[in-house]
Amino acid sequence: MKDLNKLLVFIVFLGLASCTEDIVIDIEEGEPMIGVEASFTDELKHHEAILSYTSEFYGKEEIKMVEGATVYVTDIEGNDTIYYYEDPEQKGHYFTELVAGKKNTMYRLCVEVPEPDGTVQRLFAESLMPDNVEHIDSLVIKHFNGENDSLPSTFFLDTIEWLYPYFQSLPDPNITYMPMISLNDSLLSDTLTQRMVIPVGGYAGYYINGPEMQAENKEIPIGFFLRKNLQKGDVVRADLYSISQDYLFYVYSLLISTGSNPMLGAPANVITNVQPAGEGVGWFFTASVVSAETVFEDKY
Repeated sequence: MKDLNKLLVFIVFLGLASCTEDIVIDIEEGEPMIGVEASFTDELKHHEAILSYTSEFYGKEEIKMVEGATVYVTDIEGNDTIYYYEDPEQKGHYFTELVAGKKNTMYRLCVEVPEPDGTVQRLFAESLMPDNVEHIDSLVIKHFNGENDSLPSTFFLDTIEWLYPYFQSLPDPNITYMPMISLNDSLLSDTLTQRMVIPVGGYAGYYINGPEMQAENKEIPIGFFLRKNLQKGDVVRADLYSISQDYLFYVYSLLISTGSNPMLGAPANVITNVQPAGEGVGWFFTASVVSAETVFEDKY
């Protein structure tokens, strides 16, 4: 009887393996929209906006970038206007001159795209630059706190090192942090879907990773490294971006939609703050940033 069961299982798997016909679902495609990925922070730097056209779901053609657009950001009262200039070496990439935004200020991004018929398509998005902590007191690289019986402590054991920040958090429970981690000046999370987003929530007003959180086994790491990739003297940098909850939801919607298909997900359901509705996708976000560095000392 066991041999018969094995034979039946084998036949079932053989049948499944022989089903190689592609399943193609007819998706109603709309007119191409303009994709916007733009940011403006309180860092003194060249801020970037990337503009592209959306493509068909099954399309395999190269992404078409938006050229010749006029892109600028202004505070909501219209006191300052900062332009993004198109990079002649990168189609669809626009950069400001060296400039820094101001915390707790509402900014509006404006995009004007000339059309072949002589008209101009106009898009806009608004974002309030959130407040942030004054500074990070220190960064510590150490083993994960396994006493909270988490999945990382169970599966990774001693093969990785975790990065913990120590700072006094703001009392606002809506503050959300997006850490950007670099190792020896090389950014480790250079795409949006690789980034960690940390809502502070119930720990607003706490000293993050301080005695109270340690006593409750609730320490919060903001990054990790494979130990084999760390060398004594490596410089680790953390840029802690304070972002809005709306941008947090946008990142989450990207994470559950990226790489999906009509059978497994909803690629069209990613939220956007680009207006008018139905003409653009993507997000314009503002953030305030604090930074800290530490040097890895191999103590093991």
